[in-house]
Amino acid sequence: MHNNKYLQEEIIRISGVNPSKCMRCGKCSATCPAYDEMEYHPHQFVNMVECGDIEPLLNSKSLYKCLSCFACIDRCPRGVEPAKVVEAVRLTAIRKQGANHMTADDIPAIIEEDTPQQLLVSAFRKYTK
Repeated sequence: MHNNKYLQEEIIRISGVNPSKCMRCGKCSATCPAYDEMEYHPHQFVNMVECGDIEPLLNSKSLYKCLSCFACIDRCPRGVEPAKVVEAVRLTAIRKQGANHMTADDIPAIIEEDTPQQLLVSAFRKYTK
């Protein structure tokens, strides 16, 4: 359970969303163009994060069905921003898989001479957390 509490706090921190603002009206899910493709819908993501039920979300294919179109954000009467929660869960799943860990020693082998330095700095910040 301690791990789930940590994951819950991490997802809330990454997303910047307060899931307790959700009143579970379902408007976000009703407007979602990927609704039929998703196992868990936008309002369920928010509710499950609020309840600390993170593992099913991390293992769900719904993470990759979200189009990040932000229709759910536009439709939410409480400003909850479910798409940001989905994105935070997706990022947490990727980090948990270890698919994005990189060290400074990995960089020279994968860049070209004309690669902008800004790209390197932003990639390093993103992939080393």
